[in-house]
Amino acid sequence: MWTPTEEEKYGVVICSFRGSVPQGLVLEIGETVQILEKCEGWYRGVSTKKPSVKGIFPANYIHLKKAIVSNRGQYETVVPLEDSIVTEVTATLQEWASLWKQLYVKHKVDLFYKLRHVMNELIDLRRQLLSGHLTQDQVREVKRHITVRLDWGNEHLGLDLVPRKDFEVVDSDQISVSDLYKMHLSSRQSVQQSTSQVDTMRPRHGEACRIPVPHHFFLSLKSFTYNTIGEDTDVFFSLYDMREGKQISERFLVRLNKNGGPRNPEKIERMCALFTDLSSKDMKRDLYIVAHVIRIGRMLLNDSKKGPAHLHYRRPYGCAVLSVLDVLQSLTELKEEKDFVLKVYTCNNESEWSQIHENIIRKSSAKYSAPSASHGLIISLQLLRGDMEHIRRENPMIFSRGLAITRKLGFPDVIMPGDIRNDLYLTLEKGDFERGGKSVQKNIEVTMYVLYADGEILKDCISLGSGEPNRSSYHSFVLYHSNSPRWGEIIKLPIPIDRFRGSHLRFEFRHCSTKDKGEKKLFGFAFSPLMRDDGTTLSDDIHELYVYKCDENSTFNNHALYLGLPCCKEDYNGCPNIPSSLIFQRSTKESFFISTQLSSTKLTQNVDLLALLKWKAFPDRIMDILGRLRHVSGEEIVKFLQDILDTLFVILDDNTEKYGLLVFQSLVFIINLLRDIKYFHFRPVMDTYIQKHFAGALAYKELIRCLKWYMDCSAELIRQDHIQEAMRALEYLFKFIVQSRILYSRATCGMEEEQFRSSIQELFQSIRFVLSLDSRNSETLLFTQAALLNSFPTIFDELLQMFTVQEVAEFVRGTLGSMPSTVHIGQSMDVVKLQSIARTVDSRLFSFSESRRILLPVVLHHIHLHLRQQKELLICSGILGSIFSIVKTSSLEADVMEEVEMMVESLLDVLLQTLLTIMSKSHAQEAGEYVSCLLSLLRQMCDTHYQHLLDNFQSKDELKEFLLKIFCVFRNLMKMSVFPRDWMVMRLLTSNIIVTTVQYLSSALHKNFTETDFDFKVWNSYFSLAVLFINQPSLQLEIITSAKRKKILDKYGDMRVMMAYELFSMWQNLGEHKIHFIPGMIGPFLGVTLVPQPEVRNIMIPIFHDMMDWEQRKNGNFKQVEAELIDKLDSMVSEGKGDESYRELFGLLLLEKVEQETWRETGISFVTSVTRLMERLLDYRDCMKGEETENKKIGCTVNLMNFYKSEINKEEMYIRYIHKLCDMHLQAENYTEAAFTLLLYCELLQWEERPLREFLHYPSQTEWQRKEGLCRKIIHYFNKGKSWEFGIPLCRELACQYESLYDYQSLSWIRKMEASYYDNIMEQQRLEPEFFRVGFYGRKFPFFLRNKEYVCRGHDYERLEAFQQRMLSEFPQAVAMQHPNHPDDAILQCDAQYLQIYAVTPIPDYVDVLQMDRVPDRVKSFYRVNNVRKFRYDRPFHKGPKDKENEFKSLWIERTTLTLTHSLPGISRWFEVERRELVEVSPLENAIQVVENKNQELRALISQYQHKQVHGNINLLSMCLNGVIDAAVNGGIARYQEAFFDKDYITKHPADAEKITQLKELMQEQVHVLGVGLAVHEKFVHPEMRPLHKKLIDQFQMMRASLYHEFPGLDKLSPACSGTSTPRGNVLASHSPMSPENIKMTHRHSPMNLMGTGRHSSSSLSSHASSEAGNVVMLGDSSMGEATEDLYHHMQLAYPNPRYQGSVTNVSVLSSSQASPSSSSLSSTHSAPSQMITSAPSSARGSPSLPDKYRHAREMMLLLPTHRDRPSSAMYPAAILENGQLPNFQRALFQQVVGACKPCSDPNLSVAEKGHYSLHFDAFHHPLGDTPPALPARTLRKSPLHPIPASPTSPQSGLDGSNSTLSGSASSGVSSLSESNFGHSSEAPPRTDTMDSMPSQAWNADEDLEPPYLPVHYSLSESAVLDSVKAQPCRSHSAPGCVIPQDPMDPPALPPKPYHPRLPAVEHDEGVLLREEAERPRGLHRKASLPPGSTKEEQARMAWEHGRGEQ
Repeated sequence: MWTPTEEEKYGVVICSFRGSVPQGLVLEIGETVQILEKCEGWYRGVSTKKPSVKGIFPANYIHLKKAIVSNRGQYETVVPLEDSIVTEVTATLQEWASLWKQLYVKHKVDLFYKLRHVMNELIDLRRQLLSGHLTQDQVREVKRHITVRLDWGNEHLGLDLVPRKDFEVVDSDQISVSDLYKMHLSSRQSVQQSTSQVDTMRPRHGEACRIPVPHHFFLSLKSFTYNTIGEDTDVFFSLYDMREGKQISERFLVRLNKNGGPRNPEKIERMCALFTDLSSKDMKRDLYIVAHVIRIGRMLLNDSKKGPAHLHYRRPYGCAVLSVLDVLQSLTELKEEKDFVLKVYTCNNESEWSQIHENIIRKSSAKYSAPSASHGLIISLQLLRGDMEHIRRENPMIFSRGLAITRKLGFPDVIMPGDIRNDLYLTLEKGDFERGGKSVQKNIEVTMYVLYADGEILKDCISLGSGEPNRSSYHSFVLYHSNSPRWGEIIKLPIPIDRFRGSHLRFEFRHCSTKDKGEKKLFGFAFSPLMRDDGTTLSDDIHELYVYKCDENSTFNNHALYLGLPCCKEDYNGCPNIPSSLIFQRSTKESFFISTQLSSTKLTQNVDLLALLKWKAFPDRIMDILGRLRHVSGEEIVKFLQDILDTLFVILDDNTEKYGLLVFQSLVFIINLLRDIKYFHFRPVMDTYIQKHFAGALAYKELIRCLKWYMDCSAELIRQDHIQEAMRALEYLFKFIVQSRILYSRATCGMEEEQFRSSIQELFQSIRFVLSLDSRNSETLLFTQAALLNSFPTIFDELLQMFTVQEVAEFVRGTLGSMPSTVHIGQSMDVVKLQSIARTVDSRLFSFSESRRILLPVVLHHIHLHLRQQKELLICSGILGSIFSIVKTSSLEADVMEEVEMMVESLLDVLLQTLLTIMSKSHAQEAGEYVSCLLSLLRQMCDTHYQHLLDNFQSKDELKEFLLKIFCVFRNLMKMSVFPRDWMVMRLLTSNIIVTTVQYLSSALHKNFTETDFDFKVWNSYFSLAVLFINQPSLQLEIITSAKRKKILDKYGDMRVMMAYELFSMWQNLGEHKIHFIPGMIGPFLGVTLVPQPEVRNIMIPIFHDMMDWEQRKNGNFKQVEAELIDKLDSMVSEGKGDESYRELFGLLLLEKVEQETWRETGISFVTSVTRLMERLLDYRDCMKGEETENKKIGCTVNLMNFYKSEINKEEMYIRYIHKLCDMHLQAENYTEAAFTLLLYCELLQWEERPLREFLHYPSQTEWQRKEGLCRKIIHYFNKGKSWEFGIPLCRELACQYESLYDYQSLSWIRKMEASYYDNIMEQQRLEPEFFRVGFYGRKFPFFLRNKEYVCRGHDYERLEAFQQRMLSEFPQAVAMQHPNHPDDAILQCDAQYLQIYAVTPIPDYVDVLQMDRVPDRVKSFYRVNNVRKFRYDRPFHKGPKDKENEFKSLWIERTTLTLTHSLPGISRWFEVERRELVEVSPLENAIQVVENKNQELRALISQYQHKQVHGNINLLSMCLNGVIDAAVNGGIARYQEAFFDKDYITKHPADAEKITQLKELMQEQVHVLGVGLAVHEKFVHPEMRPLHKKLIDQFQMMRASLYHEFPGLDKLSPACSGTSTPRGNVLASHSPMSPENIKMTHRHSPMNLMGTGRHSSSSLSSHASSEAGNVVMLGDSSMGEATEDLYHHMQLAYPNPRYQGSVTNVSVLSSSQASPSSSSLSSTHSAPSQMITSAPSSARGSPSLPDKYRHAREMMLLLPTHRDRPSSAMYPAAILENGQLPNFQRALFQQVVGACKPCSDPNLSVAEKGHYSLHFDAFHHPLGDTPPALPARTLRKSPLHPIPASPTSPQSGLDGSNSTLSGSASSGVSSLSESNFGHSSEAPPRTDTMDSMPSQAWNADEDLEPPYLPVHYSLSESAVLDSVKAQPCRSHSAPGCVIPQDPMDPPALPPKPYHPRLPAVEHDEGVLLREEAERPRGLHRKASLPPGSTKEEQARMAWEHGRGEQ
């Protein structure tokens, strides 16, 4: 049965519980739980971490703690009953725990480890507190340590500062705001002190802080290492002041045995001393720790004969020193013991022993000897601070070690009253003795005794040093053979005070013989009494004592015999008549010197003081004695304070009139002496004396009389020192007066009361008189007044003993009121006056409400004056703080209401004015003080006060001024952050006071300024304040921890909600005046609604509807609201405000309101627009603030920019985002896009002189100037982006403007710029970019991408693989879809991210340009990929049954065309797809397109040779013809014949008759064109290449024959007929069938497409699907063994001359993994290899993910060299060598054509590569001048028709039918040369095509003549090339595995050497060229040039001839 618990309410989890039972509560160790019920060993309750979750847990897992339960029952609260600081430590450690781990994550490792250390310390200190075993002092100390650490941690973690008082957290409700402010300040200072490791033990309060803190040195002797003494030793430690040359401390004695250990075994580990009472001044002196070592043993250490062994002497041994200044720094920082080693030096001459320490310090090394290594004292030192009581408490372990307290010689700086001391320090200085007839000097030992008057030797009255017991006699050390010994040894004589008088010292002198007997012979003595006859002790001085002769037989039993003799010279002068017949004779030649120093609190050496104390003995000298008291030292006076005071008052009673003034002056002198810091501690002695010992009952009369007389004289006297002293002594004078009166009253039963009162009244009149005097001209009087004012507040407590509170308050009011009211009496006097008022307010008198009622007005009056003048603000704020503190503590009293009323009237307005002034100057500390004062006052005010305040305003103007002031102060308070960020308690209290005050004042505002008296300024001020208040960072509870939030909500509630309700209410009260705040308050209110507090949002959002409604009423629309809302929304959301829930709530609330309005349609439209804008803004913000990529940011910005333009037409915002977008593009180096973006702004401007304001970074200027500047910038960006074609129109536009203004200088500049752009177009290389279609599917994508598809323009060199990786890295959560199909709804609506990426082909808009023959290819290349809005993607598929014999019958193409919203390039690198179209292309249409495209390609190539009369190199034509003819002969277009000319096909497809006819015509046309080509070939062919030509003729005949039956009359065509005579004169065709199985989709630039980037058709009859899917690559995997003729065909087709740019085509071969011999065979004589592998998967075209093995294909292609990278053997040498033979490569080609095919004998081929063949093609070289030089092809033509799809004769096609490609049939080896555009008959005039023409060293050195053009060669002979393809085995006859991709920004490059995935490093003749190439990103470009040295004139001439020839 579960029963509610009674006692068990609170506990701590001591073992983690996993909650593994039903209803189990998961608990972690250390959590606290609140227990509700119990049942059989189980509890039910909640964890304080999650109070909402209840559950059960085992009782034995909980440690119960006592707690206080309030509100028992369902909603009870439980507070643990423990020390509040323990609770705070627990909560703080829990808060730190999570933050501590974050430090490690953020790499703040140093703070991480420091904090861990502090947390461990706190846990330990908390454990000590909880143990309950500490004393009160220890508890206090532990709490101090805890708070220091808590504050340190909070400071470093950026947490709130905790205000404390006596280590306890203060409750802000219990103290005034001023006090709270001061506590924050002191907490901040203590944190800073602990952070900077300042010693925290400084006294804190009151005057006590002026007391200097004494220092103490703790010294411990660890060991004395020596091995040569072998005797006992005494080591004396003392502190020595080198500068003054004297010892300043007693000596500390350590007695060691001969082994170096302590002589007393109990002293082990206890040889330590504390040198006490060193002042700060002492610490700055040149102090040394000096150690004298005295040995005890034989006379001479190393001479055993000197003296008997049983006699021991004290003999000097050595000395060691340590500089205190040198070690002070390390000791101060360390705060613990530190060890030091002191070297012990020995004295070279014993006579200088007394100065050995000085010599060592001065480093007079000649006078001492350095020790051996083993000699040394090891000591440890520690510096301690504080009084002895504190030191004992702090370091109990030190005092437990038998510590020897070693005092300072003389008194410390501060003499404590209880410090009883009576020490006489005697120094044995020196002696001078006679030799006594001996040959050697004596060894003298001095023995000293202290004897009492009766001759008894006093026991234990001699101390050699602290640490050892006292003794009765003293034996000095002996200096060997010295008659003038210098000892310098200090002995302390602690003689009891009662034995001091009458005692004397006796010194006996003995000679220590070193003979065998070793006797000590007495030869003289000296003595000295301790006190003089006049009662004073021996003075502190050096005394020369007389030496009296004696011997061993002399007796001292009768001490009177020598005491009657003079002891010294002064004594002798005092008693000259000494009988000479005495026993003891003085030795006149001998003398003995001692010095003494008395440190006694009981004995005096001062004669004047003694005379005063014994004044009755000298009655006639009293005046003199009293006058001389001033000259007595302070130490003597405080020692005898009570006796002196008694004496003074007795003298006063004895004769008042005669001695009264002198006694008064003496008394003033003594009182002021106690003000000295050195004697400050004697004030309690004085107080005790007054209370308990003072007996002068009549003294008050004389004291009052004297005091009044002094006051009255102050107006006349010039010297007022004595008056000022009397003023300073006022406190104690009044204490004497009052105590004297009390004694008199007590004795007389209250007689003369009236006289006393009237005398006091008169005295106060005198005081007022002094204060009222004008002191501006008298500095002396000023000081007198200042002294009086300083002392005045100290007399209140004394007066309260005799008078009532009201009476004293009246005295004080009168006195304070007598001070001049003006503030101009002088600044120093102002300060004194205010300090006096401050001390009055702090006095006990002011704590009585009766006195406050009297004093407050005058105090407030003075403060008001100073505040008005802005003088002494800090002191005034201190006074106010004290007043508010008192008022707060006594706020329960009824009188407080009246006092607050007074303060409100007097201070509120001036406080506000002062604050405004201070805030304008940004004086932080003063502002803080006054803010706390103002808040204190406002907090004390209640309804009545506010009512009175508002009623007291005479007019509305006054009220308005007041409201404006207070609102302004509140606003500044929140804007300026007067209180630091971590003063959370202070900030929350401030907010609470402000919201309360505003609630009181808002009613006054509504009442007075709403209707007819509406005042915009006040209302605006109010609204601004409310908005600022709600937006305060300290009130944003969402960002703080839940525990802290709960605490704040429990105490204050959510003040934002309170203010929001107030704000809404006031808005509603405005009525028709609301229109004044539209649109001004829209932004501020919007800021309020963006606060993440649902209730605030619900209150405030409807205000926008109200604003819309009011503007609609006034203007008929709400354009202003709309404009302002959109503007402000943009800036605020970008600042981080707002979220998705806000967007939804905004739409919901406003739509609900708008629905009911008449203007609902426009309203709904507006709200929807704003909601959609928010969507975009939130996306934009998320992109910008996150670590998002540039693409995402740009896309987001474009989306937002377009929204501003198209949907809400905000031009200014639109322009802002244009510039933001431009900056992003520039950062990403998208210069073309940046230019297009700026162009948007440029287009908004006109060429007008309209002035424009300053905007963004633009200055004020005319519209024309801004547009001009923009145009120039845009042109510059187009130039950087190499988009010169886009820049040229702008150049023209600018030129037109300049021309119209006759600005010819600018016109010249812009025309030159335009010309340079044309040059750049023709000369500079440009890469053609790739295009990719990307689909973003799923709801997780940002709004602007969600479920949309885009086409993106890739970066330079970026291929599909790289693009896909980039996209996946931008969207790391996204999944790549593996198919190109459109996704279904499940994917579109899911909470995920899916990316669908594939490459697409651009469909250029400028088809006309591309069809023009004369247009250079560099120009066409630009139009192929720019201004493109449509893109295509093809997918081949089989429709119907597949014909195994001929698959082309059923091969269809599915063509998808995507249309974008904007053309690329544009303002972004990607645009959204606007429309998609799908069409299917039939097999026949596909065939027509392929053949048509090939015809055009052939015609273009032939016409170049035909019209340009090209001589020399006709390799290109040879190969092109060979490819078409040979492919046809070997079954090329025969496949089309089989497929489409078949009777069955014609029967089944009657509708295709026209198309079949068209295909036939195209085939006929091809025969015509081939005939023309052969005729041209025959004309230019080299004699040695005739066999090749013959072979072509033969094959052509075969081809005609094979087609003869289809086309009757074909044989009649003349081989020489012109292509122009055919119906399709521009069309030439070639074909090479290919299996449909072999066609795989791949992008034209994808990594699988080893063909590169050329866009020309790469096959004779390539499939259209293959064409558009990209350049399909087929790698043949086969072995050697096929007929060599096949190889010949393949080689011949695949490798045309690479030096001709126009000849390079995308040659690629795909081999199907399922190809069968039947389906892939393209001729009756050649069968396909059965082992085919595909180079790409079927999804390569459409899927974004490609297999890893093709990952680096593009990179491999990039490694391929240009033509210059070929070995020298392959470079084109002289065309014909000296022997007249053809070059080897031409001979090889010739032999392969005419002879049996055999492996090439190239020496570079290794045996391992014997299966590979080498084939060289090169140009025929003609001597210079035979015929005009042929220009190399500069461009690749682009087909005017659709790109050629895949054909039966070609596995590869160009993307758009214009790529020059060479393809070979993968299956049969039949190849065709396709559309290799060498040049065009209509080409523009020739000119140098490249900037880097081949330098002369590129030619063979053997060549004498410079050839007219650059020959081109191919080499297949490098063994290294063959090595590189072993990884991809190929059949010998297969088409090449890879061909170089072309640079898209340059004319397409020529194909490289075959099988060339990587080119090995090869020796190269052309080092220069290699270096040049190495600097380029890719070696893909082929350059051709005019003959070197040709000028522009020659180029022009050639161009003209060329054009004329064409005509």
